[in-house]
Amino acid sequence: METLVLAESDILIDDWKSGRGEYDGLIYLMYTISNHDDVIPLYIGKAESIGKNGGNLSANIANLHRDKSKFARWGDGYAYHIGDLSAVAVLDHPREKVTSKYTNWASRLFEEFPRQYPKLKIPVHFWAKAWRSSEVGIWNNFGPTRLTFLEYLMIGVASSAYPESLLNREGQNRS
Repeated sequence: METLVLAESDILIDDWKSGRGEYDGLIYLMYTISNHDDVIPLYIGKAESIGKNGGNLSANIANLHRDKSKFARWGDGYAYHIGDLSAVAVLDHPREKVTSKYTNWASRLFEEFPRQYPKLKIPVHFWAKAWRSSEVGIWNNFGPTRLTFLEYLMIGVASSAYPESLLNREGQNRS
C-alpha cells in the first residue's frame, strides 16, 4: 500500500509542479477477495491534488515520503483513516477520538477490539491510481470523468452490488 500510494502521488506531484494539470488526484479502493476470486469493495475514496486554498498542492499528498501523518487520506493522524481506525481498534488512544464511522470499520475488519494488536477477520487489499480528468471511468457513456464524479459513480455502483460490504457512508444508494 505504502509503495503504491507513494508512486501514484509522485505522479500527481510531478503534474502539479509542471503546471500541466492533467491529474485530478488519487482514486483508491480498500477491498477483499471472495472465495470465488471476486473483488469485494470495502471502501472507495479519493485524495485530490489541489488543496483547499485553490491552486496549492493538497497537504494530503504533499511530502508523503517524509511525513505520513496525512498520507493521501490514509494517514496515522486523527481525522485520517488509519489514525481514526486506530483510535477505535488499538488500545491507549483517547476515547474522545472514537467515532461511530470507524467503530463500524473496526467491527467489519477486526476479530476483537480494542487490542494492542488487533487481528483482521479477512485479508484486506488496497488499490490506488493517479486519475487523469481525461480518462473514462467505470461508465463509458459518460466519457471523460472527473475524480469527484468517478468516486461517486464507484460508490453508487458498489453500494448496489455489495450493500453489506461497503463501508462508505456518503454516496451510497438508499435502501
